Amino acid sequence: MASGGGSVASLWTEVNRCGQNGDFTRALKALNKILHEVRDDVTALHCKIVCLVQNGSFKEALNVMNTSSKVLGSDLVVFEKAYCEYRLNRVESALKTIESASEQTDKLKELYGQVLYRLERYDECKAVYTDLIRNSQDEYEEERKTNLSAVVAAMSQWEKACPDDLGLPETTYELCYNAACTLIGQGQLTEALNKLRQAEELCRVSLADDSDVTEEDIESELAVIHSQMAYIMQLQGRTEEALQLYNQVIKLKPSDVGLLAVTANNIITINKDQNVFDSKKKVKLTNAEGVEYKLAKKQLQAIDFNKALLAMYTNQADQCRKLSSSLQSQNPGHPRPVLIQVAQLCREKQHLKGIELLQQFSDQHPESASGIKLTMAQLYLTQGHVTKACDILRSVEDFKHKQGIVSALVTMYTHEEDIDSAIDIFSQAIQHYQSQQPGSSSHLALVREAANFKLKYGRKKEAISDLEQLWKQNTNDIHTLAQLISAYSLVDTDKAKSLSKHLPSPDTMSFNVDVDELENSHGANYVRKKAAKVTGENLPKEQGQGEIKKKRKKKKGKLPKNFDPKATPDPERWLPMRERTYYRGKKKGKKKEQIGKGTQGATAGAAAELDASKTASSPPTSPRPGSASGSAPTAAGNVVPPRQQKPAAPGATRKKAPQKKKKGGKGGW
Repeated sequence: MASGGGSVASLWTEVNRCGQNGDFTRALKALNKILHEVRDDVTALHCKIVCLVQNGSFKEALNVMNTSSKVLGSDLVVFEKAYCEYRLNRVESALKTIESASEQTDKLKELYGQVLYRLERYDECKAVYTDLIRNSQDEYEEERKTNLSAVVAAMSQWEKACPDDLGLPETTYELCYNAACTLIGQGQLTEALNKLRQAEELCRVSLADDSDVTEEDIESELAVIHSQMAYIMQLQGRTEEALQLYNQVIKLKPSDVGLLAVTANNIITINKDQNVFDSKKKVKLTNAEGVEYKLAKKQLQAIDFNKALLAMYTNQADQCRKLSSSLQSQNPGHPRPVLIQVAQLCREKQHLKGIELLQQFSDQHPESASGIKLTMAQLYLTQGHVTKACDILRSVEDFKHKQGIVSALVTMYTHEEDIDSAIDIFSQAIQHYQSQQPGSSSHLALVREAANFKLKYGRKKEAISDLEQLWKQNTNDIHTLAQLISAYSLVDTDKAKSLSKHLPSPDTMSFNVDVDELENSHGANYVRKKAAKVTGENLPKEQGQGEIKKKRKKKKGKLPKNFDPKATPDPERWLPMRERTYYRGKKKGKKKEQIGKGTQGATAGAAAELDASKTASSPPTSPRPGSASGSAPTAAGNVVPPRQQKPAAPGATRKKAPQKKKKGGKGGW
């Protein structure tokens, strides 16, 4: 026993020394030897659990606590047990363990705040950290303030809450970063971007003092700040700059899988239906192990929605349906999974099926029906069912009196030539604003539009009440008064006359204009000349006055040379020759007239004249003795051209053709 006691004491000395040096692996070996000697030593078991936690062996530490629960009791290792469950992402179990503790120590409260943050119970988490900061004074005060600022930022971003100013400092880059996230949640993007630049500067300054930190380490630490900067630029519409920053973060390959997933998701949202190959590569980063424990529920939800949309854009219809159905089962009241399914159906030209799906969701979840019904109306319009679209829009109680919806309904009813329904829309909207916001700019604008619409479509009697209401609001409005008098002139002439008394006199309406000066001005002559020309064209012409413009005579169409007005024209004259019924084709074997053959200088015309076979009756080859062809030639002026010669009498001999005279000759003597 003495030797055993001596060895245990030396082992405890070893444990103490290793613990002070941070060598928990060697301390664990010594503790195992102690527990081998003294199996139920509570202190040794507790120290072993601490060493396992320090080494990151959380499952093994939980096993030791569970197997030795009777020896250790419930309160001795409650913090260690809750911490192991928290680190193993068993957050609900950790919460139960903390709440089961008999006493809430400071370290348990610290862990309780972390657990509440992971569970997104931000109001309770904020109360815990506020209490800790108020009642604690140690070297961890700055970390607690950082955690509290992170809670405030999460409330601003995910719950759209407007938290109170807690007076937190911005002395570190973590505090400055969280303040920027709070501003993003409040929509103050420019201020948030400036705050992020300030956080970047603080980060560089704080890390530059450490000689062991390299430039790559600084860039890795700045990755989350740069990613948030890119997000603000994306919200501002500066997508090119945002995409450049996002890609820089991806190239750094930071160890934070949550940061990589968010950055990759945002790149996918910029790509949309373009650059699909890059999006398919980036979506793999959102599937990394442990992402679900690093991000908020809304971030994970947004990533899942974008996966379904990417499947739709890449024509993976089955995958898109599978993802959207899974999203709908996880978020039964959220409209976006249904809208994704309907978008996929529309890509497949199944619009009616998409409308049925929207109607079914609208009936099951009336609280989310407003946006769904707008989509239904759009689908009905694409199918050409304008009246059905109008009925859907009129059933949306949240929007039906808004000016945009009223304008759309009036336009659609006018397109369908249903003027009564359009006027009814105006009347309902005016009654709504009369009861809710009487005399407001929106109310008066609707009354004005209703009056103009009724006047445009000849409903002057119906426009009287609207015009009276407008004129009572502003009795100096001469235009409205004139419209009112015009409307009353059809209904009540006495009323129209009485109202006309309110019209200003011509003297008050005339302007103090010097007519002579106006006529003599530089631009007046041109204007007057132009006006006179217009009025001159419109004035009726006096009897006998000739037209200023001469009418252009229509040219007579040219007729063919051989046109015979008595003959019936060929009904097939417009058809090509080959398509006419009497066309028999070209005669084969008929030799074409050969050009350029024969004696030098001969022409085709001459050859045709000398061809005896082409004449009706061939004359003798030589003149008979004593014929007139042998007489002396006459003067050149008395020569009758061959085409003007009269044909010879029957039986008479053909005269010999006169000889061709030389150029410039005057005939023989």
